[in-house]
Amino acid sequence: MVWSDDLAAYDFGPGHPLAPIRVQLAMRLVRDLGLLEAPGVTVIEPDAITDDVLLTVHEPGLIAAVRAASIDPRVDDIARGIGTADVPAFAGMHQAARAVCGATLAATRAVHDGRAMHAVNLAGGLHHASPGSASGFCVYNDIAVSIQYLLDRGVQRVAYVDVDVHHGDGVQEAFWNDPRVLTISIHESGRTLFPGTGFARDIGGPDAQGYSVNLALPAGTRDEPWLRAFDAVVPPLLEQFKPEFLVTQQGCDSHAEDPLANLELSIDGQRMTYAALHDLAHRFADGRWIATGGGGYSWVDVVPRAWAHLVGEVVGAPIKPTTAVPESWRIFVNENVGVTAPRVMTDGLSPAVRHWDTGYDPDSPVDSAVLRTRAAVFPWHGLAADQPPDF
Repeated sequence: MVWSDDLAAYDFGPGHPLAPIRVQLAMRLVRDLGLLEAPGVTVIEPDAITDDVLLTVHEPGLIAAVRAASIDPRVDDIARGIGTADVPAFAGMHQAARAVCGATLAATRAVHDGRAMHAVNLAGGLHHASPGSASGFCVYNDIAVSIQYLLDRGVQRVAYVDVDVHHGDGVQEAFWNDPRVLTISIHESGRTLFPGTGFARDIGGPDAQGYSVNLALPAGTRDEPWLRAFDAVVPPLLEQFKPEFLVTQQGCDSHAEDPLANLELSIDGQRMTYAALHDLAHRFADGRWIATGGGGYSWVDVVPRAWAHLVGEVVGAPIKPTTAVPESWRIFVNENVGVTAPRVMTDGLSPAVRHWDTGYDPDSPVDSAVLRTRAAVFPWHGLAADQPPDF
């Protein structure tokens, strides 16, 4: 696990949804649950990286713009996404954003070098930053930097699975025309949510047709349809692609209580996705799994519990849903945030997965979304597709 209190410097200021308290509360819960004391768990510092590492993914103009705003936050560069409501400039933002990249890179290097089977950076997951601009609370793209690190060291197949409620557009753009990277994003449809992209027809550049996979789900999707959609698309593609590494973005803003989006998953459904990805890493990537955080804006009720479940999977100590939230953490939340924290690690649900081979339901908008995605990309991987609907 990668962590440093210095990562809290990635802070857009009071009132911004992406407040560092989200990750700080999650880390405190992880510690209070004893997850860092599980056998074989190591906590490491982020890598101290230079701008040359950022330049493997980002344009010099973006780095120059961020540096300028970092010195003087009054210097906006709207063309580069700096100084917007989503990405307001703040003093030291270049160093803070670069540190997040260094943290995910430290996790990636630990797995690549064989020092760890799995690694996680909860402060990472800044998937909206594109090569040339900041976007959607994301200054630099730590995920793209780490995937590029693997490619530069000869890795030929990296699978990226993004379960954040928002489309992973920045990672997709970085590898749009590179068949060495299979990007799969499962998100609320861009018809109802930022960034307005990520439709089934968006399948990759001319040299990588079928390697950008988008599963755009309708607003209101709950646990069981979401899990059915995941099961219908992700395992067959990973089995065919045979990745050497699995990289995941674990934004938990798909929860029903998230204030910025419209899916309706529970902590229990999200926990099942973590278990599924853990299993897929072992089935298809020899266990090599790098996980990051991402979105999630219900700071107390959702983010800490969801990501504690994620860490439990990563460290091989899954948390039983009925586990009581440690009283020490509830006291900490009350004293530092001034709200009452949840008492158990569950929302009280037990979602079941209805597998795709049980048959297509023409009255289900989720099944229709799955059908569009499978029709768009499965043939490029030699997989049988269902009868394609209109795109």
